[in-house]
Parts: sequence; structure tokens; C-alpha cells
Amino acid sequence: MSTHDKTLKLVTNLDRAGIEQRLGQIRDAVQAAGLAELAQMFAGFEGAPRAQLEQLVRSALKGLADQPDQKALSAQLELVEINLPNLQ
Repeated sequence: MSTHDKTLKLVTNLDRAGIEQRLGQIRDAVQAAGLAELAQMFAGFEGAPRAQLEQLVRSALKGLADQPDQKALSAQLELVEINLPNLQ
């Protein structure tokens, strides 16, 4: 049995709407994976200041660090992290 990792398209020009959309998708995926504690971190992130979103992403990445089966979620969070400077 083999697994196939999806290739993550590197997007570096996400605006707030794009970042929030990605975070919403990550929240849904975290909930679907049964990671309730991590999912709670994503409650009410919409419209949050950049510093708060940075903290959310860092905390979520830290929470996923010891879960190698969640590489795809970590990759999505890293993509969001790359785009956070776009939030002036």
C-alpha cells in the first residue's frame, strides 16, 4: 500500500480573504481529523489582527509537530505563515 502526498502549490500573494479561507479549510480538516483541542484554537479567527493570526499559526504548527500523519495540515499552515506578511 502506498501513499501519495499532494504537491502543495506555493502561493505567496494571498490577501486577508485568501488567508482566512485557507484557515477555514484547515479548521475543517482539523475537526474532521478529530483533533478537537487544535480545532478550538481556530474559533473566531476571522478578522483577527495579524499578530493574533501569527500566534494561531505558530501554536497550531507546534501542536501538529509530533503528528507525522498530519503533514498535509502542517504544510497548509506553513503556506499561510508565508503569506501573513501580506496583512499590513
